[in-house]
Amino acid sequence: MIVELRQYTLRPGRRDELIELFDREFVESQEELGMAVLGQFRDLDRPDMFVWLRGFPDMAVRGRALREFYSGPVWKEHGPAANATMLDSDDVLLLRAIVAPPASARDTRRPPAALRATIWYRERPFDDEFTRWFTGQGTGAVAVAATEYAENNFPALPVREGEHAFVWLGPPAGGEVDVPERFGVTRTERLRLEPTTRSALG
Repeated sequence: MIVELRQYTLRPGRRDELIELFDREFVESQEELGMAVLGQFRDLDRPDMFVWLRGFPDMAVRGRALREFYSGPVWKEHGPAANATMLDSDDVLLLRAIVAPPASARDTRRPPAALRATIWYRERPFDDEFTRWFTGQGTGAVAVAATEYAENNFPALPVREGEHAFVWLGPPAGGEVDVPERFGVTRTERLRLEPTTRSALG
């Protein structure tokens, strides 16, 4: 599975406005075209950040589905209102799942449970040696992914390039592992995420 980790910087005070619009208009309309809206989140440490995950079976489906969605009637009607809440929507990691997120059913009756995302970066791709070591740590992952190096086949939506990332998503108590120096990790980013009521993950 191909996964986009998308972090949007919003205009102050407009996050709930975007979430209401997104959860109402942009879930089923994307999934009908072959995409998976895997999770939508409030960043608990950054009040003007909206984080979400979108999945595709492969890069070919990604290119087709994005073209159809962003030229289609739902985005034409509601896209301007969504864009009006945003200052930046280009912070996007294009990833390939190692442990794919579960196909969770949305249940708006349950209270959302917080998740944590940990992102490690280094100056070279994360290889099988790192993956074998990491998966042996028993981190309780909901999803694990690493940078996908295929060319962005929908350039109207930029992705971060020239970076090597390894992403863990799971419960708040997990993901706290000390990475040995031999793996050359240069930076670690940690996100505390609260799912929206329509998030499939959480």
